[in-house]
Amino acid sequence: MKRIITATVQNRGGVLNRITGMLNKRQFNIESITVGASEIEGISKMTFVVHINDEQKLEQLTKQLHKQIDVLKVSDITDKAIVARELALIKVGGSGQSRAEIQSIITPFRASIIDVSKDSLTIQVTGKPEKVEALITLLRPYGIKELARTGVTAFLRGQQPRQVTDIQKAYTI
Repeated sequence: MKRIITATVQNRGGVLNRITGMLNKRQFNIESITVGASEIEGISKMTFVVHINDEQKLEQLTKQLHKQIDVLKVSDITDKAIVARELALIKVGGSGQSRAEIQSIITPFRASIIDVSKDSLTIQVTGKPEKVEALITLLRPYGIKELARTGVTAFLRGQQPRQVTDIQKAYTI
């Protein structure tokens, strides 16, 4: 089963390497990893999409991540109310009549053409992974020349009123 795991980490050199090395050593299949700065200076957030066969392996994964020295917080957010998005850049062959067809295909996906050349179009789409995959499937008959996907990035949906976390307290002056 696919699980979405988030980790809040210190923004230091080698953190990503240590975490992916640990996951690799324990033979977890990583589908995607996204990493970026958070709202707190010096802190980054990671989102992992991993395939885990059973609850025991999931518990092992979260415990092993917690043991990493630069990891501040780990959460399995798969079954919670989350906001999850992915970005894909898709270069497809296209000229003449096929360009109009491609435009009509991408419009309902709120995708946009971000580059045009003599024999190709580059399309940008963001959204849930299922939406991205559906658009890719529809564009395959036009000949996908190149494809780049960011992987899923996600966090919990907002709650009112917002609570200040322990991590934010620790890094607020």
